[in-house]
Formats: sequence, C-alpha cells, structure tokens
Amino acid sequence: MKKTTDTPADDEFAAACARAWNVLIPTRSRYLAAVSTHYDEVLHEVAERAERVGSVGKMDIAALLVWKRLSAQTRWVSVFMSLPDTHVRAVTERAVAAVRDTALPRSEAARLGRAILADSKMPGFRKGDALASAVLTAAAPTRMAVYDERVQRSLDALGLPLTREPGRYGRYMQLLDDLLAHGGAHAGGWTARDLDTALYWANGQPHEPAES
Repeated sequence: MKKTTDTPADDEFAAACARAWNVLIPTRSRYLAAVSTHYDEVLHEVAERAERVGSVGKMDIAALLVWKRLSAQTRWVSVFMSLPDTHVRAVTERAVAAVRDTALPRSEAARLGRAILADSKMPGFRKGDALASAVLTAAAPTRMAVYDERVQRSLDALGLPLTREPGRYGRYMQLLDDLLAHGGAHAGGWTARDLDTALYWANGQPHEPAES
C-alpha cells in the first residue's frame, strides 16, 4: 500500500499545528508586506495560458524557472530545451488534467500529477519537486501549492513531518490540507498557496535561490 501521509498521532499533530499557526500567521503578514504585488505576475500569466490551452509549454516552464529562481546553468536545462514543445505539452496536458480532477482528493490529484511528470523522464522533473510543483500550481492555482527546500526546512523546524520518500508532493498537499483542517478560525480564507508562501518566508533570506 502506498504511503499517503507522514502525519503522527492526532494529539501530537494537533499540538504541532497550533504551534505552526502561531508562526505562519505573522509570517504571512510579513510576506505580504515585503513582496511586490507584481512578483507573481509570471505565475498568473502561465496559469491563465494553461487554463486556456490545457497544457504547459517550454516557454511557460522557462518562465517558471526564473520565477522560482532555480538555476538555468545546469545540463538538464539544455537537454530539456532540446525537446520538441509538442512532447512537453503532451506530458503536461495529462498532468494538468490530473491536478484539476476534483473527483480526486487534492493530495491524490497532486500525487498523480507529479507521477506523470516524473514518469515522463523529462529533464528537471525526475527528482526534486520545486519546478514540478510550480508547474502543477500554475496548472491548478486554486488547488495546488509550491514546494522547495526552504519549505521543507520550515516544516522540519515546526515539527510537521514530511519525508523524502517517493510520493512526497502528494503527502505535502495532504499535510497542507491537514494544517488547514486544524487551523480553526485561523484558517479562514487561507489557501494551500497561502500556506506555501508563509512556509517559504519562515525560513532563510527571501532572495536566496530556491533548491529543487
């Protein structure tokens, strides 16, 4: 049976969630105060295009690479850019459909979308979830959230378990759902994307390059 969650016993997890919300609420406020309202324009533009065409292309992924501040000076980027856009879109079309499938729980849709990208063996998507999660978030911005090593460090510091075993992105989305469920009045109006920005801002300097 696939492992779908890293969540410990209920009482222990509820206590960790309470501590986390005490950190995330002010952190989110600092994030909104410090980050330009224009910063996510690239993400929004890619999301709007994905909504229209049902896939994410090479140009979109290149834009997300810059938006996520990942390094383009790696061999996989050259290999990826050598792929035909039709191939990239054929893969991402299936991933987009998966994360938008509201018949599936959010965590299962995330797991399936991530698995489609990984199984495609496209460079940049085989391991590490930073770029893949950005693509999936652009595909379904009201459902998905972005993951990277800064988020992981914040989760670790807050005592919210997320292992690096296969299927991590699906478990990450389940963890965010669990956080929202344990947030009570604090969680009112928060989305998974709000949580990921708060977790990102809670750890490290805001303009360090993200890790995959």
